[in-house]
Amino acid sequence: MNVRPFSAVRPTVAAAPRVAAVPYDVVDTVEAKALAAGNPASFLHVSRPEIDMPDGTDCSSPEAYAQAKKALDALRASGTLVQDPEPRFYAYRQVMGDHAQTGIVATFDTQDYLAGILKQHEKTRRDKEDDRTRHIEILKAHTGPAFLTYKDDAAIDAIVAEACAADPRDDFTAPDGIRHTVWVVPAARNAELQELFGRIPVAYIADGHHRSAAASRYAKENGFAGETRWFMAVAFPASQLKILPYNRLVADLNGLSAEDLLRKAREVFTVTEAADGAPAAGRHARMFLAGKWYDLAWEVPAGTDVVSSLDVSVLQDRFLAPVLGIGDPRTSPRISFMGGVRGLDELSGRVASGRDAVAFSMFPVTVGEMMDIADAGAIMPPKSTWFEPKLRSGLFVHVVD
Repeated sequence: MNVRPFSAVRPTVAAAPRVAAVPYDVVDTVEAKALAAGNPASFLHVSRPEIDMPDGTDCSSPEAYAQAKKALDALRASGTLVQDPEPRFYAYRQVMGDHAQTGIVATFDTQDYLAGILKQHEKTRRDKEDDRTRHIEILKAHTGPAFLTYKDDAAIDAIVAEACAADPRDDFTAPDGIRHTVWVVPAARNAELQELFGRIPVAYIADGHHRSAAASRYAKENGFAGETRWFMAVAFPASQLKILPYNRLVADLNGLSAEDLLRKAREVFTVTEAADGAPAAGRHARMFLAGKWYDLAWEVPAGTDVVSSLDVSVLQDRFLAPVLGIGDPRTSPRISFMGGVRGLDELSGRVASGRDAVAFSMFPVTVGEMMDIADAGAIMPPKSTWFEPKLRSGLFVHVVD
């Protein structure tokens, strides 16, 4: 696997807490506008430029990309963002509650992505690829890092630990309570880190499939020239990652009454009433229906392939499709998804308010399952994994011109 240090464009120490922003794809326009209100340094002005444009502006329009470039240029011109003078690796730690993860920030080879060395577990949508490719083209920069993982390596861990023993360059706690700390890895370690990562046969895209695909498209369109060949990502050891459940909500009961739906659930699963919405293990899900939680349990026949064995696959294949009529969860307007970070009260609250008719709380997929599926060249069902904490945008920008 090829990696390189890079001369990152980064916020000043004083500006970092104000610049750092949630990823563009976890908030809508209204939420982004509220988060950036009163803060001209927020990177949301770059990643969600429509917040500074008339209501109803298409965020994938040429005008929106031009506004994003204007915002990025303004942050650099004001000295809020400054480019490092020489290529470096960075260590980036996030702490959420009692969970901590520390990764290496670097640029990765788009040719490794195209060769399958950087493995995928999700399909990408052409319209989203188009959007991110156009964003790179107009801004001449990768503005949000992809999120990669690799099987733990003790030698890399030792270099990261050494770097993190020094005083950090950035250290702040965001309004959502997540702490972000950045160290600059000594330049003397550049060659060694490149060599060590070069021994790692594969890495896995945990989050950022569209960013990775778009970067590779842009690189190919530009003949892999110079910095266009490389894209920015943070790579974490697999043992440090935390996957939360990705829960399901269905807007209606497909013409059934609550009693009918519960009866049909009992035909497919072992159903018992539950005190709460948290499945205790895999091969269980919880269903919130008519004010009550129910545990749904099942068995998977021996020899079932790894994708079909996933809890989200079983729920989809045995119940959501045949009973609730959700044929394709990628396109059906009747199903929506909620990351586990939002909590079970918000999930059940959507049903209690009447906004949705039934909710399903899932047990999280494991990192091992994700890797097994990627190694098999298979694809996970949509909305299978929710990685948390999310990488902040704006702490690192990779310029490609």
